[in-house]
Amino acid sequence: MPLWRTQEEAKEQAAYGFAHCDILKISDNEIQWFTGEEDLDTGMKKLRHQYEIPLILLSMGKEGSRAYYRDLRIKAAPYLQENTIETTGAGDTFCACCLHFILNCGLDGLNKEILTEMLKFSNAAASIITTRRGALRVMPTKKEIKTLMDEYMI
Repeated sequence: MPLWRTQEEAKEQAAYGFAHCDILKISDNEIQWFTGEEDLDTGMKKLRHQYEIPLILLSMGKEGSRAYYRDLRIKAAPYLQENTIETTGAGDTFCACCLHFILNCGLDGLNKEILTEMLKFSNAAASIITTRRGALRVMPTKKEIKTLMDEYMI
């Protein structure tokens, strides 16, 4: 809310973006705020009905993430860390990693396997970020992300 004068203006600006995007990354509290629905799937159904966004990525913090693509709803568990310091940058890291997969596979080339791997990889990277301070030079390497994924075997 600090970015807008009123909630109505915020919703109007969000709606404009939704109407013009092919990929949307949204958090659980944002979907609830925008749609007024507590249930995430109900909120997502409402959003997808109103806007024809090909891929919606839903981050849910300690509950993991989901991808909604065509008739698919893919969910991935989080990689929870005991040594979490802060969550600043986790959402940006998650989104950047998802975009990496999309750039490699194309928006039309996604399937259940790719989306599952994308969410797992992105969740792991976001988890690593929570164990580091700051926003610059803390992005994990592919090797670090794969190591965490192998340790958890999710």
